Amino acid sequence: MQSEPILKIQNIDVFHGGFQAIWNLSMEVREGEACALIGANTAGKSTLLDTINGVNHPKSGSITFMGQDISKLEPFEIVDLGITQVPEGRRLFPEMTVMDNLIMGSYTPNARKHKDKNLQRVFDLFPKLKDRQKQLAKTMSGGEQQMVAIGRGLMANPKLIMIDEMSLGLAPIIVDEIFKTLHKIKAQGVTVLFVEQNVVKTLKEADRAYIIETGKITLSGTALELRDNEDVRKAYFGV
Repeated sequence: MQSEPILKIQNIDVFHGGFQAIWNLSMEVREGEACALIGANTAGKSTLLDTINGVNHPKSGSITFMGQDISKLEPFEIVDLGITQVPEGRRLFPEMTVMDNLIMGSYTPNARKHKDKNLQRVFDLFPKLKDRQKQLAKTMSGGEQQMVAIGRGLMANPKLIMIDEMSLGLAPIIVDEIFKTLHKIKAQGVTVLFVEQNVVKTLKEADRAYIIETGKITLSGTALELRDNEDVRKAYFGV
């Protein structure tokens, strides 16, 4: 039985000044799944995430989250409703400690109420961070910084977490660890939408995926359906 969409995007157009970045795009993310957004650089992936989280607003169309139209809301309002984003490049505060970076994620009224519970959840997922609470973020490896960034996102007490370029610049063994964590997050009842360029890995790990090209969704389906799609195999698997 299919779960209901927690996020529904219908026919949105998004502009950067006079440049149209997203064209009549529709997609949905179902509650409790790990959904992937696949595409090359400049395909519109990050623009789409920034539109979901309120940094951009669609010129037309609508975005609904748990039945509420969020198309015109500001980022702080969207975070408080339960959507958080782990940005590309992590964007930690390098001169702050691990703990201080994590606490920065719990700034909304809803998140503050659940700060202690969410902090324990982060430490359960990433035991290394518990041991390094006082370490400066800038002294950590790329993989460790990504753990902090995901942990900071979870401190916002999200119902939906969006992770932009999750494996960028990380060694394969660290990527495997991050994907394992993604499944643990999903098992805890948090829906996951992630952007990824590692198509082979993504279509092994995601439940469903959308392929975006030049601001338009060109293919979608379950990960298995896309792995078996001839066009996908030619474009991304080299067969």
